[in-house]
Amino acid sequence: MRYAHTNIISNDWRKLSHFYVKIFECKIVPPIRNQSGDWLSRGTGVENARLEGAHLLLPGYGEKGPTLEIYQYENIEPQEAVHPNTRGIGHLAFEVDNVEKVLQQMELNGGSRSGEVTSRLVEGVGKITFVYARDPEGNLIELQNWEKE
Repeated sequence: MRYAHTNIISNDWRKLSHFYVKIFECKIVPPIRNQSGDWLSRGTGVENARLEGAHLLLPGYGEKGPTLEIYQYENIEPQEAVHPNTRGIGHLAFEVDNVEKVLQQMELNGGSRSGEVTSRLVEGVGKITFVYARDPEGNLIELQNWEKE
């Protein structure tokens, strides 16, 4: 058994994919998906499902690592922004060399900050510096850096 992917449903899969490629060094894994049909409707439970999108290889795990799947359905249900304490899947986390620098790059490319850059010593583990931010479509991302003890 192995972890395969995390999915984000997007209003504009190309634009959001470009953000993750540029900011987090993800790589598009061909082919671009353009899927529809009875099999997709049955599997998803979405009537007349049609979607397009791509898998993005996440950094740090080599060519066989997990992916971020960014899809855009033909019909998308609206959703309010998820708060960090909303039940369910909360955020994606990226370990980065410099939290402030990546946060600035996110903001320059359509992302936004959600919290303040904060540091804390976790005894027995090290010092964490982190912040919650949002991608251009409002999905939560944690940027973190660990200085090991």
